[in-house]
Amino acid sequence: MEKPDAVTLHAVGHGLAHHTGAAARYVEAGLSGAANTARAYAADLKRFGAWCAGHGFEALPASVDALVGFVTSLAEAGKKVATIERHYAAISKAHAVRGVASPTDDKQFKIFMDGVRRVHGVRQKQAPAFSLAQLKRLVRGLDTKTVAGLRDRALLLLGFTGAFRRSELTALNVQDLRFTDDCLIVSLGKSKTNQLGDYEEKAIFYSPEPAVCPIRSLRAWLEQLERIEGPVFVMLRKGSRITANRLSDQTVNLLVQRYLGPKYSAHSLRASFVTVAKLNGADDSEIMNQTKHKTSEMIRRYTRLDNVQQHNAAQKLGL
Repeated sequence: MEKPDAVTLHAVGHGLAHHTGAAARYVEAGLSGAANTARAYAADLKRFGAWCAGHGFEALPASVDALVGFVTSLAEAGKKVATIERHYAAISKAHAVRGVASPTDDKQFKIFMDGVRRVHGVRQKQAPAFSLAQLKRLVRGLDTKTVAGLRDRALLLLGFTGAFRRSELTALNVQDLRFTDDCLIVSLGKSKTNQLGDYEEKAIFYSPEPAVCPIRSLRAWLEQLERIEGPVFVMLRKGSRITANRLSDQTVNLLVQRYLGPKYSAHSLRASFVTVAKLNGADDSEIMNQTKHKTSEMIRRYTRLDNVQQHNAAQKLGL
């Protein structure tokens, strides 16, 4: 069997796909979204194209029957509902760039997807939150006489107190930091929820205990960098030689797991901020000012209060 042509967002055809030059660049930016999403979409479309070729269907434009068959194969292979939804979002965008109707909009397909969600459920595996006591104990035990210890302490404390995504931590530059007498102001570029690059800031505050203070820890790390611009968090060679290479998203994830345990991930820094802030009485608007979430619903999704004793109204009955 001949190798199927890849289904791409930018194949030649009708709609937006015929544009070239600068216009094509704007089309690509509008359709692809965040870099991580674009990579996932490309892989999803390649999988869909291969499945269609192997089952005698056209991939673009695709029929409802083709999409139902493809999604069924994903579901039966044990793919999570969120993964399936990402696949058909990629397929929808591929049809949008061609200017043709997408089977994802078909009412029959939506009924089918309701069935998939009912059978397989929509609960996503979430990165667990750690407690403030856990983080403090961990940070106090780091060997800050080493370059790696200084870097990792700064990364963990900044990631937690700033509710940063790992992509935001790896993209951070020294010139994005502004120290004041009261706090640290961090300027943000584009992010998952700010893809248009609106100007956003986060405030980081001093801790009375120097060993767990995010600002003092960051300053100690910056002294090792000895520069006023470029990436904040970089790779180390042979454990102590500072390079100019940014940490990767995956490396941040591995660092969190190394210190906190394999069940945690870089996303635990953000989830833990929300959970600890909630337990300490912060309201949703205060939390959203740091996380940059747009709705309280997202705050509820991020809050990890699995312990029935935590944040429970039964404690406030007055009995």
